[in-house]
Amino acid sequence: MVPAINADWSIVAERIFSPDAIFWRALATTVTIAVVAQVAGVLLGLLSALAGLSRFWPIRALAAAYVLVIRGTPLIVQIFFVFYGVNLFLGLPFNLFPREVEILGLTIPGAAIAGTVALAINEGAYMSEIIRAGIQSVDPGQMEAALSVGMTRPLAMRRIVLPQAARVIVPPLGNEFNGMIKNTSLLAFIGVYEMFFDAEVHYSTTFKPVEYFLAVAFWYLVLTTIWTLIQMQIERRLNPAEETREGGVMARVRRLQWGRAH
Repeated sequence: MVPAINADWSIVAERIFSPDAIFWRALATTVTIAVVAQVAGVLLGLLSALAGLSRFWPIRALAAAYVLVIRGTPLIVQIFFVFYGVNLFLGLPFNLFPREVEILGLTIPGAAIAGTVALAINEGAYMSEIIRAGIQSVDPGQMEAALSVGMTRPLAMRRIVLPQAARVIVPPLGNEFNGMIKNTSLLAFIGVYEMFFDAEVHYSTTFKPVEYFLAVAFWYLVLTTIWTLIQMQIERRLNPAEETREGGVMARVRRLQWGRAH
């Protein structure tokens, strides 16, 4: 006989159906960090991918080293290094991430900035490979044709190659953002008050880990499911025939929910 789970389900229900204002701020922090880090990661990935396709080998080597180091080390180590070790490593005479920063009237903890930077650097390495694969999926003749009519290489890349590569890039990019939402939970270890940290605070005062972590798992599932539905709409606009080939809506939801293993 399987024993019943000894949990206070009223706490779970309260955390799901009527969370307090502090939790909503923690959820907003989670979403904000995920969005900012993902956008920055995509930009870093684009620069790294273009560097990896450069005709100059030192630039290619630098991009390859970045991807190798970041993809080959744990994300939590990178977060701790950015927050605690970058000043010691670089020998900076000032604190790169001060305790608090005032931006547009908002007080942002330095830990949140450091965590966002670390997530963006990590994401950039993965997006680099995704974007590079997308660019290489486009027929090289497209670039040659653009150059033959007088376009510069950067202009041809922006107007001809990247729009066609988007069909290859967008699906895994959506999976990456699902992973990003979940990876924000690691920032609790450097003191960022996001959803997982909020659950830890309540757990440490009540000693009821099952209830609070089950509830926070529900909210992560809500966020990733909402993004999955948005991602489906984006992909449908890029390729209307995609849904039919892959077996309908539920098959798409399952594929997008899995994403990249972190």
